Amino acid sequence: MMRRQGNSGAKVWPMTLLDAARAVRERAYVPYSKFKVGAAVRGASGAIYHGCNVENVAYPEGTCAEAGAIALMVASGETELVEVAVIADSPSPVPPCGGCRQKLAEFGRSDTPVLLATTAGATLATTIGELLPGRFQVAHMSGLE
Repeated sequence: MMRRQGNSGAKVWPMTLLDAARAVRERAYVPYSKFKVGAAVRGASGAIYHGCNVENVAYPEGTCAEAGAIALMVASGETELVEVAVIADSPSPVPPCGGCRQKLAEFGRSDTPVLLATTAGATLATTIGELLPGRFQVAHMSGLE
């Protein structure tokens, strides 16, 4: 169940994670859709990794912001994420696509918090497990080690 983040003053996510996603969103390469997305993930070490969407004229060959952030995390030597923030300029918070949900599930736990936000300030708090119930996992590959 997704939950709206209230304005009670309680900080669920340090603003630095959302700020990182907001800043990298400005670097998105989106000459075709003009739809900029920024993402930031916090690794288990506490380090923040960010990514933006990068389009290609051959649309399926583009890269999502979440995938870029995860790639930077892995390239930096980490393989566990503990927190996610995604921001886009849209009427309501935009959830990750199906492929990115699976990528987030690969490196995070079901209870890993995810903050979805708009540039206007609307937010939606959820978890990886809520975004991708019944995710595909290594246990499904019977006999493989």
